[in-house]
Order: sequence, then structure tokens, then C-alpha cells
Amino acid sequence: MKVVYSDAHRAHRGGREIHRGELMPIHEIPERLDPVLARLRATRCGEMVVPRRHDDAPLHAVHRPDYVRFLAGAWDAWHAEEPDQPCALAWVFPGPRPRATPPAGIHGKLGYYAFDLSAPIVAGTWLAARTAADIALSAQELVSAGERAAFALCRPPGHHAGIALAGGYCYLNNAAIAAQAFRDHGAARVAVLDVDYHHGNGTQAIFYARADVLYVSLHADPDDEFPFYHGYTDETGAGEGEGSNLNLPLAAGTGWSRYGEALAHGIERIRAFAPEALVVSLGVDTFAGDPISRFTLVHDDFVRIGAAIAGLGLPTLFVMEGGYAVDAIGVNTVNVLLGFEQAG
Repeated sequence: MKVVYSDAHRAHRGGREIHRGELMPIHEIPERLDPVLARLRATRCGEMVVPRRHDDAPLHAVHRPDYVRFLAGAWDAWHAEEPDQPCALAWVFPGPRPRATPPAGIHGKLGYYAFDLSAPIVAGTWLAARTAADIALSAQELVSAGERAAFALCRPPGHHAGIALAGGYCYLNNAAIAAQAFRDHGAARVAVLDVDYHHGNGTQAIFYARADVLYVSLHADPDDEFPFYHGYTDETGAGEGEGSNLNLPLAAGTGWSRYGEALAHGIERIRAFAPEALVVSLGVDTFAGDPISRFTLVHDDFVRIGAAIAGLGLPTLFVMEGGYAVDAIGVNTVNVLLGFEQAG
């Protein structure tokens, strides 16, 4: 399996976040990817590929152009106004957007284009986020060209990023950009399977009213877990997209028995949809040792996840999302890929 990766992600290092009422160092750090790279090398799982640069058209296919422009220029605007502050972060949010256009100043824009306090912008954020999108697109091109599967080793993650909203460590929705690219490369139907602990509210919002992209998500119950407000079972799509959204929320403490049942349900729904390509939002924060998650999967369960996905027999793109147990993220991520390859 080819792995698309760039060191550009190291340019993005946020500051602090508030998690369950506690101010702490942000969990989404560059060091998350080092164990993944080390494990890929140790298992000889994957040939490393450098991403190629793409224009902004694939980004605009899922994100509003004004939002992309905001992300590209946010740091410069912030630094010009707040030269002594090393991190740009919103401090006011408008709630339901009352206006079609944001305020002119950077402070107002930061809140207008975000839904929480966990997407700080620093000097290297745009380089990292933009390169992550290029990684996803480059990996998608490999699959469209005939590779059975590819792994887009992206950072920052993307599945919380909406049409014009950052949040949950996410800026550009790498998985959604890749799914749309499959459509633009001729796939009539594409499925997105999200196995991250947290619901991919951004991916759901992007495709919610469309019948050509199925979104299936296994995640923590939004009654008591981030991102809250989204991810309930009654969210099944809207308009032409009615029936093309399947949420499978699971209780805290969920282990393989219940998780495996939900995964089998989601896979059967994907099989019935008959997509021509599959994008997997690969979060491994379902691990029992993850510091901000509350499922109880163990290392071998990630092999089972990969094998179950392989059973669909689809051209498959894995896109890296969450996973914050740094000591275990390499084993768990590569176990999914090995399970997929060994089952094939």
C-alpha cells in the first residue's frame, strides 16, 4: 500500500485547549505522526510517496471559497494586529450566523469561521492544512489510477471541518475533499466510513443533502461527547440526500463486541449503497488508552477493523484523523492497514 506523507505538518503546533473544563496543552501535536511513520517502516507496510501540489478547485468543491481565503490569510491578518500573540484563537462566536458575510476584522472572522476553541491558527497552520489536503488528493489519485488502496497520512485531521467552519483540530476536510475528487474522477457513488471516536460533523454537513455520497459514522454518543449536537441516529440526510447518512453512536466503555456489531451494520449499509470507491476517516482514538476518549478497543481490534473494511472489496483510501495515545497510535494505525492487506 502506498503512503502519501509530508513533513510540512510539523509547521503547525497549536497551544492549549480546554477539555472537559480543564485548560491543558493541546493533544493534537506533530509528534502524533512519528510513531506511525516508525511503525510503517518497521513493518514495511507501505511505500512512501511525496504529495503533489493541487490548485484550489478541489478545496472549493467542498468548502466555500471565502472560508479557504480566510484560512490562507488568517495568520498574516492576526500577526499584523496582534504581533505579540503567537496563536490566533476566537473569543467571540455568533451562534447561528446572523449575516451572510463576516466582520472585516480578524477577531470577528476567527469566530465567524469556527465552532469551538480547538482550532488555533499559528504561523504554520495554513501550510500544514493545505499540504494535508494535497496528501489526500494525491492518495486519491493513486487509487483512481488503479491502486487497490492508499493511505493519506494527513495532519492536521479534517473530519470536523465544515463547509465554512473550523473546529475540533480541523481546518480543511481532507476526507471530504478526497471523496469529492473520486466523484470528479468519474465515480458515480462514493462512501465515507468514519471510524474516529468523535462524530465527523463536518463531513456529515458537507454531504448531508446529497444522494451520491453515503456517510457512515461509528462514534461516541453525542449526548455526552464532542462535538455534541450532531451524530444522532435520526440524522439521516435531507432532500435528495435522505437515507444517505447513517450515524451509529455508541456508549462510553464500548469494546469490540458492541463495536464490531456496529461496524458490521455500517459495512452492510455501504455494501447496499454499492459505491465505486470508499474513503475511510481513520481515527484510532477508539483505543482504550486514548487520553480524550472513552472506548476500550485493544490493539488486535484494529486488525479486525481493517479486515472488515477489506471485505467490501472496494478501491479504498484511508485518511488519517484522530488518535492521541501517542505511544500506541503507530501500532493501532498500522494494524488497520495490515488487517486490510492481509484480508485481501
